[in-house]
Amino acid sequence: MEFPKFLLGDNTDYSDAIFVVHTEYPRFIINLQNDEVEWLEDFDADDEKDLAEEVESLIKEATDFYDREVARYDTE
Repeated sequence: MEFPKFLLGDNTDYSDAIFVVHTEYPRFIINLQNDEVEWLEDFDADDEKDLAEEVESLIKEATDFYDREVARYDTE
C-alpha cells in the first residue's frame, strides 16, 4: 500500500492537538499545537548530524501541508 507523504491525525483524547504524520524516511509525528515531534525511527550519531540539517525543512513542509488542507476545507 502506498501512502501520501503527509497525513492529518486527530484523537478525542487530545482535543486541542493537531497531528501531522510524515510517512517517508525519517518518519515522524508532529503535534502542531506545541510543535512536539515524535520520531518513528531509531537514529545513530551519523544520522543525527544529517537529520539536523533536514528537520527545519521537514517541519515547514508539515506545517505547509496542514495549512493547505485547512484552506481546502474552508473553500468547500
